[in-house]
Amino acid sequence: MYGHSRNRDFFPAALVTGFLVTTLLVRQSLQQNDYNDYLKREHSLFKPYQGSGMTIPYWDFIGTTFVTNSYVRLTPDLQSKNGAIWNHVPCTSINWELQVNFKVHGHGKDLFGDGFALWYARDRLQTGPVFGSKDNFLGLAIILDTYSNHNGPHNHQHPYISAMVNNGSLSYDHDRDGTHTQLAGCEAKFRNVEFDTQLSVRYENDVLTVSTDLENKGSWKECLRVEGVKLPTGYYFGASATTGDLSDNHDIISIKFYELEAPSLLAEDRRQIVPSAATFEAPREHRDDPKQGMSNVKIFFLILLMMLIVVVLVVIGIMFYQKHKENARKRFY
Repeated sequence: MYGHSRNRDFFPAALVTGFLVTTLLVRQSLQQNDYNDYLKREHSLFKPYQGSGMTIPYWDFIGTTFVTNSYVRLTPDLQSKNGAIWNHVPCTSINWELQVNFKVHGHGKDLFGDGFALWYARDRLQTGPVFGSKDNFLGLAIILDTYSNHNGPHNHQHPYISAMVNNGSLSYDHDRDGTHTQLAGCEAKFRNVEFDTQLSVRYENDVLTVSTDLENKGSWKECLRVEGVKLPTGYYFGASATTGDLSDNHDIISIKFYELEAPSLLAEDRRQIVPSAATFEAPREHRDDPKQGMSNVKIFFLILLMMLIVVVLVVIGIMFYQKHKENARKRFY
């Protein structure tokens, strides 16, 4: 009797447990499907890259960019190269998230560069000095800088990720690694990583959040968050890279665009909004880094040089005196 009672208790419990597990799995599946429903193919780029040769639907290429079965390479690991890829469909979404799978790698161990940038900008397919694209742009730039151009008061470790919003009046200052005009930034070790590296750019309710997954953990780590960012609709997404005296491979593996729900308060026409941010500041005057004092080694060699000059002058003086004394003796005799 006891055994039959235990079996009767077991079956309802098993049914309840099975029902709960099934409900949870269905819920997760529906949530995943809902999230995937917002993926917009016309702003996305992922394998297999459809098209033939150098063409991919919805995307245009310039410069040294070329397509393989595994990646889109903006620049090879060669000097003085620049390339870009631009979506040719304007973005009409107010809230959105861009997830980028990328890889930056090369042969350089201590010296390499320069990095690449992700864009949400009005003007596309225009080359220039800002990681392969034009300066004084209108829109948003997420800059992944791999080389430090200075060691002054604005110095930070590299690689470095930063955000810049431009209304067309600001110039990106390479000599200061953009620190004069950046909204925020973080250090991020994304170069020469064995696995793929991920970046998320999320723009929701006028809040810009940039996150990374650089350790293959499948979770996002916040890099920066800026409130009060105003971006219009109708701009274009892109990615560009450049190399100078130093070089790296800059590869885009995938770009996935997700449209996020927007509250009714943001449903107004945003096409004419001028890009700005609450922390937007006028560019500071460009100032050279203060000259650093000489090192102890330099001071030692400078003193040694001065002593050598003094010794040479003394020797020349003695020789001149002896010569003069000898000539005087000859005149006396």
